[in-house]
Amino acid sequence: MLKITVSGPPGSGTSTLVKGICKKTGWKSVNGGDVFRTHAKNAGLTVEEFSKLCRKDLGVDRGLDESLKSLMREDSGPEVIESRLSGWWAMEISVQIPRLHISTSIEERGRRLARRDGGTYEENLKRAMSRHMDDSHRYMELYGIDLADMTPYTHVIEADDLGEHEVLGLALDILGVGE
Repeated sequence: MLKITVSGPPGSGTSTLVKGICKKTGWKSVNGGDVFRTHAKNAGLTVEEFSKLCRKDLGVDRGLDESLKSLMREDSGPEVIESRLSGWWAMEISVQIPRLHISTSIEERGRRLARRDGGTYEENLKRAMSRHMDDSHRYMELYGIDLADMTPYTHVIEADDLGEHEVLGLALDILGVGE
C-alpha cells in the first residue's frame, strides 16, 4: 500500500532518497524515471531524444501515468512511487499520504548529473536545461501542469545545500519512522 510519493527534477536526488527510504523501511518502490529510461533504451534513443518523441506521441506519457495511478490504488502496490508527476496523481485520486518534492536549482542539478553520469558540468547543465524545457512543455500540453507549481506536495525539501543523509533524515521524519 502506497505510503509516500517522491518527485523532483532529474538530478535532484529523488532516486538516492527512495533507495535510502526503502533500505531503512524494507519498503518496495517503483521509479517512473527508470521506466522512462528503459523505454528510451528499448527504442534505441537517449533520454532527451525519447522525451522529444513523447511530445509527438502523447500516448506514451499517458500510458505510463495511468499505470502509476493504478499502482497507487492497489493495496498490494509499492509503498513508494517516484516520478515527476506522482504527487500530482496522488492528489488527483485523493490518496492521503505525504507527497514529497525535492527542489534543487538547475545549477546544482548540472553538478549532480555530471557526478552521476560523467561529462562536464557545462554539458550536463545544458542537458538539464533542455530536458526541463521539454518536460515543462510536454506536461503543460498533456495535462495543463506547471512543474513550478508545488500545490500537490505536502512537503518540499530545498536540497541545494543538503547532503543525501540530511535529505533522508528529513523524509524519514516526515514519514514518522525516524532514522
